Amino acid sequence: MFLDKMQQIKESIFSKKSALVAFSGGVDSSVLAKLAYDALGDYVLAVTINMYSLPAQEIQKAKDVAREIGIKHRIVNFDEFKILGFVENSPQRCYHCKKSILEILLKIACKEGYSVLIEGTNITETLGNRPGMQAVLEMGEVVMSPFIQFSVTKSEIRQMAEYMGLTVADKPSSPCLASRIPYGRQITKEGISRVKFAEEYLSTLVFSQFRIRDHGDIARIEITSSDLQRILENKDEIVHQLKRLGFYYVTLDLEGFRSGSLDEVISK
Repeated sequence: MFLDKMQQIKESIFSKKSALVAFSGGVDSSVLAKLAYDALGDYVLAVTINMYSLPAQEIQKAKDVAREIGIKHRIVNFDEFKILGFVENSPQRCYHCKKSILEILLKIACKEGYSVLIEGTNITETLGNRPGMQAVLEMGEVVMSPFIQFSVTKSEIRQMAEYMGLTVADKPSSPCLASRIPYGRQITKEGISRVKFAEEYLSTLVFSQFRIRDHGDIARIEITSSDLQRILENKDEIVHQLKRLGFYYVTLDLEGFRSGSLDEVISK
């Protein structure tokens, strides 16, 4: 089934003659970039937006996977703190940020003669609170979302990545660090830095997947059930390190890791 969708996507992209791919280096955008490169070769450009709130290792990973694919790649710096809707951190934060990023990418595509901007939202991501999707829809036909057009799920994307031999096939999702801060609390560079340092430290303990949600004085750690024993074994050191970063209390969320947990308060 996913092989048929791969072919359909490649044919659809090929019909555009040239394309610019919004490329984070995650599994979704990497599969999309590979399909676009297979369809268009040197007539496709992958562009990575470098933001302050991006986890530190993501830019290098994007460079590595672009080199792996063979696609032309460019990194563009972007200051998200100039966007009022981002800093205010309302439930529509992702809409304001996504819209600004798409506008930057469209300017590049228009200036350099690429006929379409391709982005990698998948059909699974259209469920729940997804304000960023509204920004995509508002752009109209100049923005193409093949995974939605051909109803490709996250699971199928990972199958595609594995089939194509991409090293990111099992890469966990890594959304921007602003997603660690509850809605309504203003986002600052200091706040983003604290979350960044906290998660970089926790990553040294080699947990499979986790988040640190910043509730002001409280750090709420979400971890998978398979890593529960390890985090308890290292709890004293974890508490020490996170308190050094300015948290007064360090807590473990008994519901465990789950994407978008901060959306739970607005869905009730």
